[in-house]
Amino acid sequence: MERMRNREVVELFSLVADMLAIRGDQIHRILAYRKAAESIDALGRDVNVIFAEGKLTEIPGIGDTLAAKIEEMLTTGRLAFYDKLAQEIPPGLVDMLRVEGLGPKRVKQIYETLKITTLDELTTAARAGKLRDLPGMGAKSEAKILAGIEALARHGDTRISLGVAWPIAQMMLDELAKLPGVTAAAVGGSLRRMRDTIGDIDLLVASDDTAAVMDRFAALENVESVVGRGPTKTNVVLLNGLGVDLRVLPAARWGTLLNYFTGSQAHNVKLREMALKKGLSLNEHAFTPLNGGPEILCATEEEVYARLGLPFIPPCLREDRGEIEAALAGKLPSLVQLDDIRTDLHMHTHWSDGTLSVLEMARAARDAGLQAVAITDHSVSLGVANGLSVERLRQQAAEVRAANEALGPDFHVLHGTEMEIRADGTLDYPDEVLAELDFVIASLHTALSQPREQVTTRLLNAIRNPHVDMIAHPTGRLLPDRAGADLDMDAVLAAAAETGTILEINAHPARLDLRDSHVRRAVELGVRIAINTDAHRPGEFDNRGYGVATAQRGWATVGDVVNTWPLADFLSFIAAKNDPPSVSGSERAQ
Repeated sequence: MERMRNREVVELFSLVADMLAIRGDQIHRILAYRKAAESIDALGRDVNVIFAEGKLTEIPGIGDTLAAKIEEMLTTGRLAFYDKLAQEIPPGLVDMLRVEGLGPKRVKQIYETLKITTLDELTTAARAGKLRDLPGMGAKSEAKILAGIEALARHGDTRISLGVAWPIAQMMLDELAKLPGVTAAAVGGSLRRMRDTIGDIDLLVASDDTAAVMDRFAALENVESVVGRGPTKTNVVLLNGLGVDLRVLPAARWGTLLNYFTGSQAHNVKLREMALKKGLSLNEHAFTPLNGGPEILCATEEEVYARLGLPFIPPCLREDRGEIEAALAGKLPSLVQLDDIRTDLHMHTHWSDGTLSVLEMARAARDAGLQAVAITDHSVSLGVANGLSVERLRQQAAEVRAANEALGPDFHVLHGTEMEIRADGTLDYPDEVLAELDFVIASLHTALSQPREQVTTRLLNAIRNPHVDMIAHPTGRLLPDRAGADLDMDAVLAAAAETGTILEINAHPARLDLRDSHVRRAVELGVRIAINTDAHRPGEFDNRGYGVATAQRGWATVGDVVNTWPLADFLSFIAAKNDPPSVSGSERAQ
């Protein structure tokens, strides 16, 4: 029997989680399998080796019960629980969940009513008009499902989130950097540009001993197979199915190598055009004079750009969105940096769906280098997250006061909420309750598939409430599979600019919402941005870097990001927004 690999374990656990969701099982059970799948997917080691070492329970999210199931899979190649579940829930139903607009309840309804068990059968039924007569459906819903099926067929679901790809790439680079003669190692491609999703990973290494680097790369523990190998390039597939390309050139050519394979393609095309105007050809190896002169080597990217008469352009800007023109004009933005973040305005405690107390989360934030936090547990309508009633919210205020006393004057804890915007557009708490809080977030979590006008109106209602300080993860998307609400972002951004309402870049790698293109427009309109972790546990404070990268891709500066400001300035901004006796919203946003 061929042993199961990480990928197969992840796929089986993910299948179980989705099948349990379709069956309508307990949310905690579903989440346990999802967490287990995520943890194994993120491993940089073969799960078989970890099993042999007796350390399965040291994997995050893996207790004795799930460890036993992993052992069963690795030793028998099967999972009895999955086989039993598959008799009740046909595994083909899981494919339907990949269709935009189809959730577990709807899939179950379609299965029980029409006996449809595969995506192909669903496609046939939708085209034949058999879905529209189901309760709660109609012609529009049927058309939306069909459009979702067609989109899935066009694009597939091969991309992964930045937060999955980045740690994997760094672990591999760390190993390669240890080799004698390796002078530099970096990620390339869309990962270095910090795009929100990644198709594959590009790794770049500077070394004169190409063969040794290639050999070590192919032998890394998380490599499943070598797909191809040439003089300067090796392609592998990892245990989780992700493709990784490694390119190696001597240190003297590092600058051009790094620049060329960072991209984007459109950015590179413009650089090559500029080189041609200077009588040079540019590729990953060097500049080559068109008149046949000797190569011009560049050991750094700065040398590449200087040769073209440009200042260094940060990788996150290299999308051909005006960055070269700005560089030529001396108008590149001074981008916000990770060290600029002083405050985290969105996090959760054990009062809702977090893991620690108010004081414990505040201490963890302080230890992570922050100066202030806002405690923003969920509101009552989000029952799945143990949302707070008005009574519990007011009880929590005492714990916030106690945390402030315990931490002293050098750290500040704000009392806030992440308040649900209900499906009908109303807010979870009345204005008089919101007025008691230091900071109010409003968010969409449910009914994200509502028509554009309806879901946009819900968000606009929240933005225009004077007590709402910030909108968190505005679209509600989950990467790489859920697109989020179909919002009229022009209207949302205009309203935020008018009212002075902050829009969040949620730094969780499964969200990164606002997306970079919306950040860019927000910056142009003078909308204030906050970069927050939405942390539910201390380790998630480390996600700040993903949010900062998204802000950078949107050309955001310190002035645009409110949680880079001194706390007194931020609190003054919030106070002015909440009590604007004679100042217009557009003036407040300036």
